[in-house]
Amino acid sequence: MTLTAGTVILTATERVIFGQPAAEALAAEAALLGAERVMLITSRSLRENTDEISRIEAALGARHAATFSGVAPHGPRSDVIAATDMARECRADLIVSIGGGSVTDCAKIVPICLSNDVCTTADMGRLHIQVNAEGQLINPTALPDFRPQSIRTICVPTTLSGGEFNPLSGATDRETGHKQGYEHRLMAPVSLILDPALTRHTPEWLWFSTGVRSLDHAIETLQSFRSNDYCDGLAESALRLLTEGLSRVKADPNDLEARLKCQIGVWQSMLPIIGGVPMGASHAIGHVLGGLCDVPHGYTSCVMSPFVLRWNAEVNGERQKRISAAFGAPGTPAGDLVCDFISSLGMPRSLSAVGVTPDRFAQIAEYTMQDIWGRTNPREITGPQDFVRILETAA
Repeated sequence: MTLTAGTVILTATERVIFGQPAAEALAAEAALLGAERVMLITSRSLRENTDEISRIEAALGARHAATFSGVAPHGPRSDVIAATDMARECRADLIVSIGGGSVTDCAKIVPICLSNDVCTTADMGRLHIQVNAEGQLINPTALPDFRPQSIRTICVPTTLSGGEFNPLSGATDRETGHKQGYEHRLMAPVSLILDPALTRHTPEWLWFSTGVRSLDHAIETLQSFRSNDYCDGLAESALRLLTEGLSRVKADPNDLEARLKCQIGVWQSMLPIIGGVPMGASHAIGHVLGGLCDVPHGYTSCVMSPFVLRWNAEVNGERQKRISAAFGAPGTPAGDLVCDFISSLGMPRSLSAVGVTPDRFAQIAEYTMQDIWGRTNPREITGPQDFVRILETAA
């Protein structure tokens, strides 16, 4: 008998604190790490429309060095450089993100910009992952002249996109509209703080759409032929936690236990990706829809996940039965279940609903071929025309 063999990759994250107020937990973490100059990178809405950021600044006291806010969606390079300039000026020794996915991505990239003397948006081009003609990933952070970061990040997420758990981040080159990946083991935060009370400020559309994004992490894990029992188990649990939690929050936005279930589900959905399970066409197309077409991060999975499931079903139908079972309907096609669930949350269900028209499909497909997961879909991608066919089904 041949045993299944594999490797599960772990990150440099040391602690996940959940169910505690963010201000208290962050102050304790900063003290534990011996940080004396903490820089916050926050969403503008949290800073301007609530007292959450001022409470966190007060809890940090003399340890608080500066606060940067206003990272635009999809993390433009210009915002990353502006945050890096502030971190350099205030001599930050710890970076903290408080907000959604773009804020998180920015905060994770800033430390490698600092350590590698990146001062302009053009300089960022030498650090991002590239894909060659054969589909192989070229990561500059693995090269001898790359200098690992000397300071770490703590992430306090307010959405469910899940990037806070990952040593991978994205930033968008506004000149080309291409969102590019940056990855290094130390880019994973040293610790995370999951405070469900803080998420009550998150707009409903953002909470549910990013929840679908993490649902898609679990779905693409269970679709993948490169997963394993460890990762499949996490993905199945994540699906159950997220479907229950999202449904309960839809019924009662003040259900903090349900919000925490969503956050734990996000954590579980991310571990397979971090562990080495590649995502498929839904994520690859989603990256491009975000950077090129300005589709919100969560909406990309809302409009792609069911259609990718249906396109893949002819090759991974048996694995998709596990998805159906996790939804509590083992005899129903997974694509239909996911479609109905997304609809129940009031999320968009087509590319046209998010402003993406067929005249963009060819360019989207070409860019997707260059994505880190452009060649790892369960059903083989033979060229841009396959991505066009998937996009046409989602039109």
